[in-house]
Amino acid sequence: MPRSRSAEKAARTAERKRLRNKSLRSATKTHLTRAEKLIAAKQLEPAQQAVSNTISALDRDAKKGVIHRNTAARRKSRLMKKFNQAKTPGTDKSKTDKA
Repeated sequence: MPRSRSAEKAARTAERKRLRNKSLRSATKTHLTRAEKLIAAKQLEPAQQAVSNTISALDRDAKKGVIHRNTAARRKSRLMKKFNQAKTPGTDKSKTDKA
């Protein structure tokens, strides 16, 4: 339990931010999953739009502080890597993996 009035207010504010961040984070994960499913299904036209929406959502969340900017950059990079591999015919994972 908060001991002072300012601590009570801080707790209320933190709870509001937690709920907002939770919904934004969940929506971004949904965008990411949708884009990855379209890429896996080789539906490149809808995947292009989904990737664009996902990148916008990641940038927005990073700007608002919902996720760290490096986390957003890492997820965008991995998503674009998958999309570019699907877009390029004749590529397989064994060539791009270093291990």
